[in-house]
Amino acid sequence: MIIVPLTLREANAYVAQHHRHSNACRGMKFAIGASHENAIVGVAIVGRPVTRHLDDTWTLEVLRVTTTGHPNACSFLYGACWRAARTLGYRRLVTYTLKSEPGTSLKASGWRIVGEVKADGWNRPGRPRVDKHELQERFRWEVSA
Repeated sequence: MIIVPLTLREANAYVAQHHRHSNACRGMKFAIGASHENAIVGVAIVGRPVTRHLDDTWTLEVLRVTTTGHPNACSFLYGACWRAARTLGYRRLVTYTLKSEPGTSLKASGWRIVGEVKADGWNRPGRPRVDKHELQERFRWEVSA
């Protein structure tokens, strides 16, 4: 496999076609694809952390990783995201998995669980919102320099 650069439009189109439960991303810092024999077998989208308190200018978040199930594509993409983020000067990379997901690719790429995130929506008394997706508990994973 090799890494190829992608636009947000290209990466979001792939996510829309292949991801089990997430939608397109609104923004990014960078997106990459894993290519095998001239075919994209997975994509990763990396951007600013969604959680405000993690947005410290030194941290990025892997917002989406989606593959066709190609062997080792997820681990390949997580590792490449960290190498790229580190090269750009970032010191920490975070991502989230549903509690029902094993996180095998993250473990294989050197990531560790640093916390659990409750199933909580965006709606707040001072900022009413309608949640458009099912709320599920997650693990927060991190890799850092």
